[in-house]
Amino acid sequence: MSAVPVDRPHAARGKPRKAALAAWIGSALEYYDFFIYGTAAALVFSKIFFPESAPATGTLLALATFGVGYLARPVGAFVLGHIGDKFGRKRVLVATLVLMGVSTFLVGCLPTYADIGVLAPVLLVVLRLLQGFSVAGEQAGANSMTLEHAPPGRRAFYTSFTLNGTQAGQILATAVFLPIAALPEDQLLAWGWRVPFWLSIVVAAVGLLIRRTLEETPAFEQEVAEGAVAKMPLAVLFRDHWKDVLRVVVAAVIASVSTIFTVHALSYAVNTMKLDRTPMLWVGVLANVAALIAIPLWGRLSDRVGRKPVFAGGSLGCAVLMFGYLWSISAGDYLLIFVIGILMFGVVHSATSGVWPAFYGEMFSTRVRLSGMAVGTQIGFAIAGFAPTIATAVAGTGPGSWFGVAAFTALLCLVNVAAVATARETYRVPTDQLGLVGRTRLKVPA
Repeated sequence: MSAVPVDRPHAARGKPRKAALAAWIGSALEYYDFFIYGTAAALVFSKIFFPESAPATGTLLALATFGVGYLARPVGAFVLGHIGDKFGRKRVLVATLVLMGVSTFLVGCLPTYADIGVLAPVLLVVLRLLQGFSVAGEQAGANSMTLEHAPPGRRAFYTSFTLNGTQAGQILATAVFLPIAALPEDQLLAWGWRVPFWLSIVVAAVGLLIRRTLEETPAFEQEVAEGAVAKMPLAVLFRDHWKDVLRVVVAAVIASVSTIFTVHALSYAVNTMKLDRTPMLWVGVLANVAALIAIPLWGRLSDRVGRKPVFAGGSLGCAVLMFGYLWSISAGDYLLIFVIGILMFGVVHSATSGVWPAFYGEMFSTRVRLSGMAVGTQIGFAIAGFAPTIATAVAGTGPGSWFGVAAFTALLCLVNVAAVATARETYRVPTDQLGLVGRTRLKVPA
């Protein structure tokens, strides 16, 4: 194996550990907010916001409100991507956390359908849109911050902590719901579901304190010093990197594995197969604990062997294991549910999570990195956000619907593998040359 090219000195002068820690903590707090909504949508929203609908229809509508948050992501990506590439990564990271914390807290304050009728679900959708707008800039901003601070040859390892924080947020969200879900049904629906949303105000305060201490990346500061910051980053992005944006959009559909596992499978188990809520929530907790360990290890492996083989291998593994996981739910076998669920989501899916923060970011130059990742991933994630709704609508809600959902997920995984196969391998490219392979450095800002 040849030596990894020596990077420009700015990476060595950065603070990669501090950047990775800030990304981890911020993502954990941000995604706690985002995923408590998904858990509530699967367990209670159909009963308190859509009580007039038939049970199956109410479940479908509740899952659709989860997917609505993904509709706002592309809009947020365009706006926040522009701000991050023109004015700096730090501004985006502070703004996203404040908006997410406030909108999530307000979900917990909403009156229900019984209180104000149809206005209740309308307000729920509005706040979900604000959540989606906020989260659009979170991962792209944190990934850009960490990648541009990372030392040569370790970019995937350091950027993997952004997704590692995302898993921690899911653990926290699910763990908070464990005692809530154990409440008697009347207390759960009356006030219990609100508590996790109210706690977000603490989440926002802690996150804001951490994010405000971040320093701007050396790579962006260098762009400023050279007068190379694009006046219109999105124009540069779609002029010079449109193929990479499209590639990221298609590759990012791998997030469907997460939404199917987190939302659809939980709803299928509890509402269709009538399995107990508590063990199903524990599957998510333990799978995410496994992911905390696996994600940085996969990132480190990709720093040694490349991004593409690790990413594609994880996608193919998920395509196979989803069949086993949903079948085990249909069979009501708790042992298999835990074993396959942890293996699929905690270990195998972590191969994609550990690699994509670096893989996507390395497709773009500093001038458009945040925009490129934000726009590409959020359009792909928007598709993934509706995967539970699409799967439920296509496969139905009966006990035998699991096979159609698994086949649908496997197809999306294969699409992801095809997109990954067309990308350049970038793990040996120096940071200052990323996004310039096959191109000449632009001298004049657009």
